[in-house]
Amino acid sequence: MDYSNQDANEEILANGELHDSAPQPDEHDTSPPRGNPFPVVGIGASAGGIESFKHLLSALPPQTGMAFVLIQHLDPNHASQLCEILQPLTQMKVETVWDGIALQPNHVYVIPPNTTMVLADGTLRLAPRPPGLHLPIDIFFQSLASIQGSKAIGIVLSGNAADGSEGLKAIKAECGITMAQDEITAAFSGMPRNAAATGVVDFILPPAEIARELTRLSGHPFLIPPVEYDGQIELLPGGEPELRKIFALLQATTKVDFSEYKKKTIRRRIGRRMMVHRSKSLAEYAAFAEEHPVELRELYRDLLITVTSFFREPQMFEKVAQIFRERMESNSDRRHQPIRVWVPGCATGEELYSLAICLREVVDELRVGIPLHFFGTDISDASVDRARSGVYPATIANDVSPERLARFFVKVDSGYQILKAVRESCVFARQDVTKDPPFSRMDIVSCRNVLIYMNSALQRRVFPIFHYSLNRDGLLLLGSAESITIADDLFHVLDKQNHIYAPKVTAVRMVLDIGAGRTTPLEAPPPDIRPTSADGDAQRRIERVILNRYSPDSVVVDSDLKILHFRGDTSPYLQPGQGEASLHLLRMAQESLLAP
Repeated sequence: MDYSNQDANEEILANGELHDSAPQPDEHDTSPPRGNPFPVVGIGASAGGIESFKHLLSALPPQTGMAFVLIQHLDPNHASQLCEILQPLTQMKVETVWDGIALQPNHVYVIPPNTTMVLADGTLRLAPRPPGLHLPIDIFFQSLASIQGSKAIGIVLSGNAADGSEGLKAIKAECGITMAQDEITAAFSGMPRNAAATGVVDFILPPAEIARELTRLSGHPFLIPPVEYDGQIELLPGGEPELRKIFALLQATTKVDFSEYKKKTIRRRIGRRMMVHRSKSLAEYAAFAEEHPVELRELYRDLLITVTSFFREPQMFEKVAQIFRERMESNSDRRHQPIRVWVPGCATGEELYSLAICLREVVDELRVGIPLHFFGTDISDASVDRARSGVYPATIANDVSPERLARFFVKVDSGYQILKAVRESCVFARQDVTKDPPFSRMDIVSCRNVLIYMNSALQRRVFPIFHYSLNRDGLLLLGSAESITIADDLFHVLDKQNHIYAPKVTAVRMVLDIGAGRTTPLEAPPPDIRPTSADGDAQRRIERVILNRYSPDSVVVDSDLKILHFRGDTSPYLQPGQGEASLHLLRMAQESLLAP
């Protein structure tokens, strides 16, 4: 969803929240970067924040080439004197924002009282403060991330509660830089502490040190106007040899191959890490990463960052609920069949839990007692752990209705936790959808805003996996920037507006060569061919060769999960356990495959 136009930003103001990050550009996109050509720094503060900002502003030189926007929690019933207080501390011009004001570098802009503000097309747009929970810092930071991308910098200063934390996540997901005031120097530590707890803050410093870090960043090549590289507009110059070296280092450390993910997205994320470590070129950063293995883990985390929320694009969830409601009302057999849902690339679990809530509402409404099974997978162990805990900040109240909060969540110290009964129907595990064995017999596969990071070759490997996983009447859910164009032989459009697709019945059975990350079409033999007694042995040998060569590694088990037969190389998945010999599947399964 693109928030760079006025209508879209009016939608943001009406809803009080950004519900999606902007689509990632394709690696062949030659359009100039979005937003202002200079960095824009959003600074959020609440109680005690004015003193913190005074220290920061006093330490800033007047010519950083950046624009500074201060979002301070202000009394809605009194005029603000912030501009008069701050102007003597800097040679930059300090002014109160008016609706439509154009940003200029080396200027300081202050939010007026009783308003909500977003960045749109290089200008600041204002709207009246909405009723209910007011999170002006999150709202501005999320628009800043959407418009400025890697030229966004977000800073959280002194204040109570958690405003700004979700916005910092959005900024980091769009390759911007994030900072927070250290708790020791903050008069009120709630906002900086909650920001740091997200795990996305790059620098935790006193205000004067934040100013010095901003000064250093202002000269980094990742923030200067883009250059043309290899016939494309690039945010960071460099060559393929350095990228290949970084990919090799990442694969050796994480077992994940990023070489077929979109190069432009990868370069933006690498450029972000270069700013953090003061590296001026890809070659310099590659050498740094090779010498510091912990940096490869940090880069891996950056590459996996996504922006997600509960009920993102709510009309899609309403449509899915409607489809299953109509199916169960019109077909009595559906009232006795379990519903199985898989969300590959589940991130921190909001998408899976949103589907779990929607479908549980349908089942309860129709009073059918069918089992609901939800499977969330991701290549990030940290994301899987957070999803499994089901704990989310209080700011989810912007996306989850009061009725659903009361019914499906319990209040905890750090926010809300998904109800235990819902969590128990959800299983989370680490999985690389491009190479690990998929789930099967699924009613829904929801893979929204994951394919946008993959190049077309990798997408062509993933779509057959989804087709294999789905039942004939299953649903494939994609993001607003994704489509089935390269897989229209496998799927057809069921609901164009909500990006819901259905599998086609194909004459060719897809046999998944998961170990090699490929799918190979294998024609099923005609059902009426039967070998004669003369060539029966040869036929059985041919069948064994075909099975051993093309079938996935597998085992046959009985109803007690005792292994009866092995096929292929199962050593990556199964190994004998210590103690008494056992052929029980769970006793032999590798520990990494066992979900709690």
